[in-house]
Amino acid sequence: MTETTSRLALPLIMAGQAQKEITHNEALALIDLGVGAAAQQAGLNTPPVAPAPGQCWIVGDAPTGSWTGQARALAGWTDAGWRFVPASAGLTVWLVDQQLWAVCDGSAWVVGDQRCARVLIGGQAVLGARQPAVAAPTGGTVVDAEARAAITALTARLVAHGLIAA
Repeated sequence: MTETTSRLALPLIMAGQAQKEITHNEALALIDLGVGAAAQQAGLNTPPVAPAPGQCWIVGDAPTGSWTGQARALAGWTDAGWRFVPASAGLTVWLVDQQLWAVCDGSAWVVGDQRCARVLIGGQAVLGARQPAVAAPTGGTVVDAEARAAITALTARLVAHGLIAA
């Protein structure tokens, strides 16, 4: 039997184990750290000097000091010292300093990207998949410079927002 859970590395109570409350309390401390997590900052390699209990950080790729060996983990300070939740695909953390979500893709933290199939407001789709390019206005027997300028400006804005291809 394994000693920890596969995703959050929570300690499991073994059959016949003495002082089960220690293992149980450690699991609760890790759940408190990793569920609904909010980190002060991402990519920090050196542990902060005076963390407050409950504060968390996403460890960088080259950690030092008491974070050595915990690259990309979620590090949280508790009354008993540092606790670590390993980064696993889908782990989502709110970054306090940037006011953005960070999501672990299984090998790295992706900050600020939001993925969805479409955006609905009041049940009405307002954004969907990117559409193909719109041809610039050409030809015709009457050239209306103001209308062409307006269409060109609208097209440029749609391209700039990534809603249509260039």
